[in-house]
Amino acid sequence: MKRMEKWKKRLRILGPGLLYAGAAIGVSHLVQSTRAGANFGFELASIILAANALKYPFFRFAPLYTAATGENMIRAYERLGKWAVWLFLGVTLASMFVLQAGVTLVTAGLLGQIIGGSFSVHLLAFWLLVTVLILLAAGKYHLLDGLIKYVMVLLVVSLFAAVFIAISKIHPQEIHWFFHDFSFKNPAHLAFLIAFIGWMPAPLDVSVWQSLWTEAKNRSLRKKLNWRESLTDFHTGYVVTIITALAFLTLGALVMHEKGKSFESGSIAFAGQLIDLFTSTIGNRTFWIIAIAAFTTMFSTTITCFDAYTRVTDETVRILRHVEKHSARLQWIWMLLLFAGTMAILLFFSQNMKHMVDFATTLSFVLAPVIAWLNYMVITAKNVPADVRPGRFMRLYALASLVLLTGFSVFYLYWRFV
Repeated sequence: MKRMEKWKKRLRILGPGLLYAGAAIGVSHLVQSTRAGANFGFELASIILAANALKYPFFRFAPLYTAATGENMIRAYERLGKWAVWLFLGVTLASMFVLQAGVTLVTAGLLGQIIGGSFSVHLLAFWLLVTVLILLAAGKYHLLDGLIKYVMVLLVVSLFAAVFIAISKIHPQEIHWFFHDFSFKNPAHLAFLIAFIGWMPAPLDVSVWQSLWTEAKNRSLRKKLNWRESLTDFHTGYVVTIITALAFLTLGALVMHEKGKSFESGSIAFAGQLIDLFTSTIGNRTFWIIAIAAFTTMFSTTITCFDAYTRVTDETVRILRHVEKHSARLQWIWMLLLFAGTMAILLFFSQNMKHMVDFATTLSFVLAPVIAWLNYMVITAKNVPADVRPGRFMRLYALASLVLLTGFSVFYLYWRFV
């Protein structure tokens, strides 16, 4: 009985970390990780682990700061100066509509494959966004917090069922092609790698989202999570993102590698091709397993991104305008603005979606050191309790990661423009 109560308590504190996982496990996992496996076998598995290791300190600092101080990261940036808040707002506005449109388009494509018929992808995207709007308006954080736990369970179960089936279909003599030469001298390979790392496991500004969700979780529980509870929640979500990235890469390597087929550009065609490639190899009976895993992945990303962008823009603008009180009316305005902006991109610029997504991922890659540095400055500030500030090892780890992230960004800018 005591053990059951202990587990219930652990489940109750989970939320922001799983929402982070829901936001992270999207294009970077379903699309990019699967493509990495399809093109290079298991060769880029080390890149997944390296990217997660490099960004880990800066994702960790955000929920830790909020748990220790009660402030979200945007409030923390304000302590550094208004310039930091303006900088973060610029990063957000540069990518929010493109990212939301990108994940919604892929989700709509998968929905089209599941329900069949000749529905327009734009119509499906519209109804998806309406559904997200209604769910978030009606349930707010409570519904999102409860929903994401079921979504994550459904995702993990269906995804690993697909992986185990794929493994059982592989013959030992086929293992020789599981690795394929990746060349840093190949511009196409390098461009893919940059986009891959940019959103693996997620853009670093998602750390700010998690701090806002931690703040909302505290209001929901009517008590403040302590920093140990917050880290438990964070690590749960972070481990889930790593495992699912490797699982999608495994599916790509086992099912799609050396098939000699390229991805379609249209979202419904792409979704159909993705599901067909899996089911044709693993077995047609697995259609629903693959379809549910893929759709669950993208729907969780669609709803968490929509919620996060609304929270971020509302909080940032209120700070810049020196408005302390939350306004439900203002939140509705941001939700409707995000809805309208996303639909505008889908209706008028979807033909260039690939280029826009590449731009957003590359922007995340280049600006990662900036967000990383801001997060480091915040967690080492004097207003953070001494027992929560990173120790010597974590500081050295963070600084080494910051140097590497900066080096990668400088290298990319030199390679791209010089």
